[in-house]
Amino acid sequence: MNSIDEMVELRHLQTLEGHTDRVWGLAWNPTNTNLLASCSGDKTVRIWEQSSSASFHCKAVLEETHTRTIRSCAWSPSGKMLATASFDATTAIWEDIGGDFECISTLEGHENEVKSVSWNASGSLIATCGRDKSVWIWEVEPGNEFECVSVLQGHTQDVKMVQWHPSMDVLFSCGYDNSIKIWAEDGDDDWHCVQTLNEASSGHTSTVWALSFNASGDKMVTCSDDLTIKIWGTDNLHGQSNEGFAPWKHLCTMSGYHDRTIFSVHWSRDGVIATGAADDAIRLFVENDDGQVDGPMYKLLSKKEKAHEMDLNSIQWSPSEKPLLASASDDGTIRIWECASTS
Repeated sequence: MNSIDEMVELRHLQTLEGHTDRVWGLAWNPTNTNLLASCSGDKTVRIWEQSSSASFHCKAVLEETHTRTIRSCAWSPSGKMLATASFDATTAIWEDIGGDFECISTLEGHENEVKSVSWNASGSLIATCGRDKSVWIWEVEPGNEFECVSVLQGHTQDVKMVQWHPSMDVLFSCGYDNSIKIWAEDGDDDWHCVQTLNEASSGHTSTVWALSFNASGDKMVTCSDDLTIKIWGTDNLHGQSNEGFAPWKHLCTMSGYHDRTIFSVHWSRDGVIATGAADDAIRLFVENDDGQVDGPMYKLLSKKEKAHEMDLNSIQWSPSEKPLLASASDDGTIRIWECASTS
C-alpha cells in the first residue's frame, strides 16, 4: 500500500462478538501483531488472537478489576503489559504472564472518569487524562511500581485523549475545550505546556476527540466534533525543549467527509489516514503527492457507509506488514477490514 493512487475498497473480513455493551477502545499489540485488545462499557477487556486460518477468536477476557466502563486500552512498547483506563477513576496495568493476564497494579488519583491512557516510546512513562480536566504522568519503576511524577493542569474541560509522540518524550492531549496541548519536560524535571493549538492557531472550533501521528512523527492528524480533520506539521524531530521547541503548525483542513462527530482517527505506518464517526462510516485518506507548493493536500481513498449499525468509537490500523483495520462501535462489535484494490 505504499503507492496508492486509485480508490481502494474496505473489505469486511470478520465481526468479533462477545462484548455486551458498546466497545470504546482498541489497541493492536506492537510486537505480536496477531493480538488485538478491546475495551467496553461491559467493564471487561477482551484479547483477540488471529489464528493461522486468519480468523480471530477471543483468547482472554480481563474482568472483575474495573467497576465501571473501560474507556481506553494501550499496550506497552514491549507488548507485555496492557494499561486500561476506566470511568471508575482508576487505570489498571495488566501483565501477560505465560499467556495469562494478571492485574499487577492499579493507578489511582483522578477524581472521576479516566478517559485515555498512553505509553511513551521507551515504555518508561504512562500518561492518563480524565473528566477532572487533568493530565497525569506516571513513571514506570522496577518491581511493577508506578509513581505519579506530574499532574498537568491546563485544559479547562474534560480531556478526551492523551498520546505520546512516537519518538520523543513529548505528550499531546486534546479535549472538550476545543484545544490540543503539547507538554514537554524542562531541565528541572518539571512538565509544562509548550504549545496550545486552538481556534486562534487555525485549530478546531469544537471538541477534539482524537489525534494520531504519521510514521516519521513530523505530522499529526486530529479529528473533532466540528466535522473536520486537520493536519499539523513540525520541523522539530531531533532534540526537544532544551534545543528550543519547534512549534507545530496547521497545514490543511479536510471537511465535508463526515456529517456527524468524528470520534476516531488513526494514521497507518504506510501513510493512510482512517477516520470513524457517529455517522457509522469509515473514510480513508492519503496524501495527494502531485507537486502542491502550498503544503500537503489529502485526497479521499475509500469510503465505507454503514460500517457498523451505530456510532464508530475507535478505529485502529494494525502494525503488521499488510495492515488490517479494526473498528469498534456502540453496536457492541468489532469489525476487521482489509484494503482491496477496486481495479
